[in-house]
Amino acid sequence: MFKSLVRRARASGRSVLYAVTGLVMVVLSVAAVAAGNFVWNGAPYPSADPDVVAQRLKARSDRVYDDFALPEKYAADSGTVDTGACYYRGLRSIAHIDEARSDVRSFGLDWSVPDVPEATAREAQRRVRQRLVQQGWKLTHEGDRAGATFRQLGFRFENPEGGDQVDVQWNDSTMTLFISVYAPCVQVPEKSVEYDWSADWHPKEQSAGLLRGPSRP
Repeated sequence: MFKSLVRRARASGRSVLYAVTGLVMVVLSVAAVAAGNFVWNGAPYPSADPDVVAQRLKARSDRVYDDFALPEKYAADSGTVDTGACYYRGLRSIAHIDEARSDVRSFGLDWSVPDVPEATAREAQRRVRQRLVQQGWKLTHEGDRAGATFRQLGFRFENPEGGDQVDVQWNDSTMTLFISVYAPCVQVPEKSVEYDWSADWHPKEQSAGLLRGPSRP
């Protein structure tokens, strides 16, 4: 009787061991496949709606323009949201060297304000820098430079939440404020791959004037 109980206990123990071993092997196999996919494909790009990204860049440009607080005589030129190339990650990039992904894009909006004197440009940049710092953005590049024949002012800030960037430059040879608002690479919906993301941006005052139309006598 006792020996029979022992045999049944041992058989039951082996069954549990086999079951646990099988489960562990399945988990390890799944983990190995997942790890292999991660190494091959690299970290996945976040997904985003391109229209939402374009609107975000235009809204950020509005805020920068407002924070410049330039006198009315310094009018900003319009800009256009364009896309940039993004590339494969992980070991997969070796098989696609310098080949951009069709389903992943970065976004940028460049615009400028011409004929701005240095003192005015310094004050405008100071106000924008102060606002970005208050909003938690981090300075990633300091662009103030001076030489015997040139002077330039500038900076780049990055938003820790999402990686958007604001880059502002000025130089005494062009007397122009150059502004670039950038959003890093995101994966766009398949139906949007062939979509034209180009979207014009106008400073809010100019946009308001376009919406109102010409004034009547």
